Amino acid sequence: MNFAVISTEIFILCLGLFAIVMDLVLPAKESHKSIGAVLIFALTGWFLYMFTLYQGPLNPMEPEAMAVIADKFFYQGMYFVDNYALFFKQMFILATVFTMLFASDYVQSVLRYKGEFYALLLMALLGMCVLASATDFLTMFIGLELMTISFYILTGARMSSKDSSEAAVKYLIIGSVSTATMLYGISLVYGATGSIQFFEVCRNPHLFFPLGIAGITMVLIGFFFKLSIIPFHMWAPDVYQGAPTPITAMLAMGSKAAGIAAFMRALYVAFPMLGMYWLPLLAVLCAICMIFGNIMAMKQKDVKRMLAYSSIAQAGYMMVGIIAADTAGMKATMFYAVLYVFANVGAFAVLAVVEAQKGSTTHRMMNGLAQSAPVLAAVMTISLLSMAGIPPTAGFAGKLYLFTAVVDQGYLWLAFVGFVMSMISVYYYLLVAKAMYLGKWDGSKLNISGTTRAAVVLSVLATILIGVWPEKLAELTNLAANTFLH
Repeated sequence: MNFAVISTEIFILCLGLFAIVMDLVLPAKESHKSIGAVLIFALTGWFLYMFTLYQGPLNPMEPEAMAVIADKFFYQGMYFVDNYALFFKQMFILATVFTMLFASDYVQSVLRYKGEFYALLLMALLGMCVLASATDFLTMFIGLELMTISFYILTGARMSSKDSSEAAVKYLIIGSVSTATMLYGISLVYGATGSIQFFEVCRNPHLFFPLGIAGITMVLIGFFFKLSIIPFHMWAPDVYQGAPTPITAMLAMGSKAAGIAAFMRALYVAFPMLGMYWLPLLAVLCAICMIFGNIMAMKQKDVKRMLAYSSIAQAGYMMVGIIAADTAGMKATMFYAVLYVFANVGAFAVLAVVEAQKGSTTHRMMNGLAQSAPVLAAVMTISLLSMAGIPPTAGFAGKLYLFTAVVDQGYLWLAFVGFVMSMISVYYYLLVAKAMYLGKWDGSKLNISGTTRAAVVLSVLATILIGVWPEKLAELTNLAANTFLH
């Protein structure tokens, strides 16, 4: 066993235990913001350290390259830490750091169990990291459940809110159904191929038999539930609306990106020979997500619920790159996932402040935000325009990469659908901007802490910088995609 390979996971686990101990040591009436501050500092340091772990391009035919690749496995091919996994782990850590930044005031003023919030958030992060590196179905399933069970608890963390409790119960019930579906599919794949390792499953001809096809179908359905792909999206709106806003942000950023990471590895490593079956299916589901996600978002009066339907459409955009099934498509998906993190940080940081101080996140509560908190109104507008793909924000560069990759593979119609739906999404995003800038102000002022201000400013700067100068992020995603596919 090569424990150096799982150093990131060990570090996150230790931080989670540290958060629990620190919560026990601190007096009950003492502010728990110090827990978040220590965790943010530690995670940021590890995030920067991970840049030194990337491996340059290798030629698989050279003996030295095979030795390097073998050194990246933890145990018997179950866990692989390549550039692809490192990239996604950095993304998860980044999303967690930003969430802790803007959640510190929300946790202190709204939630009853503060230390547990940080510990469970780190356990969810640990599950995401396991998903990024899993190369067999059992390890993947463990990572998925570690992440999901943590989110079940965190969704119901607002003990005084009926909406939060209702969202947690719905998430638990529907999530359990998706878990059972995926696990049964894994058992069928194992029954057909005699293995749960991606590399072994890929080479087994019995995967093409009815038992194997049925297993693959159920595994894909399990993924569709986790990614809230239509028609398996029914949990997302209620959970996004009822959960504490920082947890809604992590569901939109981290959970979705983790699902995409595991989904792409499973498709490209375990099931690549079945592309003739799953590519047309994904293309249809992708178009349905983009169309109906945006249409349903137009009718929402609650901004968090609107962003839930928007996230369904965003999942469709990310799947556009997966459908391309090449280096350019994978690069585009990874690129878009990063900028989606920054856009969500800006939007949900604003909503966290509004919810904590006004009680809800309806359009009516957003009225006059430009007068009560001009910085928050500007950040929300830029973040929403990035999600819509308006230049010069990062969203424009991300969608350009996605649509270019899929057009090169002959899916011109899918790019056209994505382009039209992106323009339609501008309508409901601008409804929020209209409420903030033209809505009647009630005269109240919003208090913005230093950590929240730092989170929103950094997210907007990243959104604009990536939109104007996407080269460095594109190089990193290109390195991760190339080494993965080769």
